Amino acid sequence: MTRSTDLLEQLADIAPGSALAEARLTRDAATENTQGSYEVLFSPSAAHGLPLTSRLALAQQVASWHGEERLAAHYAAELNGRQPDAGLQPLRDHAELLTFKPAAADPAHLQALADGGLSLDAIVTLSQLVAFVSYQSRLLRGYRLLAGENGAAASAEPAVAAAWRTEPLTLSGKNAPPAFTRDELGWEPWIAAKPLAEFSAVEQATLAKFGHTDSDYFRLLGRNLPLLEQRTLADKGIFFTAGGLPRKERELAATVASKVNGCVFCASVHARKAAQLSKQPEDIDRLIAIAPGQPLAVEQQPRWQAIIAFSASLSATPPTASVQQLTELRELGLSELELVDLVQSTAFFAWANRLMLTLGEPFIPAA
Repeated sequence: MTRSTDLLEQLADIAPGSALAEARLTRDAATENTQGSYEVLFSPSAAHGLPLTSRLALAQQVASWHGEERLAAHYAAELNGRQPDAGLQPLRDHAELLTFKPAAADPAHLQALADGGLSLDAIVTLSQLVAFVSYQSRLLRGYRLLAGENGAAASAEPAVAAAWRTEPLTLSGKNAPPAFTRDELGWEPWIAAKPLAEFSAVEQATLAKFGHTDSDYFRLLGRNLPLLEQRTLADKGIFFTAGGLPRKERELAATVASKVNGCVFCASVHARKAAQLSKQPEDIDRLIAIAPGQPLAVEQQPRWQAIIAFSASLSATPPTASVQQLTELRELGLSELELVDLVQSTAFFAWANRLMLTLGEPFIPAA
């Protein structure tokens, strides 16, 4: 497989020395570990139950569904005319669900994959692949806009809040959250997390380094531990860096993306953090209370209204973020580094939401 030092830089035609190039250099951890995630996922030697041809064919399709034909063409070129293994259709069907309607996933979808012979490691890697390419597509769309590409005009229809499942109980019988909230929620997987004892001493040290040892979610993602490590480093490079977009607005972008994707758990975590950091709980509550099918950028002060509108549009499938929206943000004073932070914070939740929504579900902790 062809290696590149920065695939997205190439596909977005980012000019060396440009303001965008310099901003991405400032955020080098996010850049390097996004590339690292790509390399882990599409390494010929790291199948995790999914042959390379199947991974590339699925990535090509997911990128195309997200409207990023340059990225789809890249995966097609890597596939180089090879045919994926037989049995791809059930995986493709699952990828389509994760791409377009992640909040509609339920345990039966994972059980069907298992019944079809997919291992738990392969199911996790499949979910990671679809979620990663969803993230990668949005990064590319954002970088292309920032690089000056005059993409699609602003959509006449704003991106809207997604619906959420209304079942009162989780698979295990716990109380399910009936609506978006800032309250703290639990999350439980639909398939087994990998027991800690099954990780080697070195792997346990990796989990411990990031505080993942006691988390069912992260021990589940640990079924592909090299990818989890790269993903965690990318997350830290996006959300825990100095300067640029204030942390409260990175958390705001995460909340917006979670509303668009219908992820109640992620919205609760990041709305809570955004309210705490901004000291604007009423504004955050107004955002998370937006009903399904309704636009999100309403009744906010101008800067937040523009941030919410852009984040929601970038989170839509396919994304509808536009040059006009970036122009408005620039007119409100956002620097190139702040705009890169906004793109990355929003895009990352195309990844995070699709894992949370399709590998398990939130619950209301017992009092």
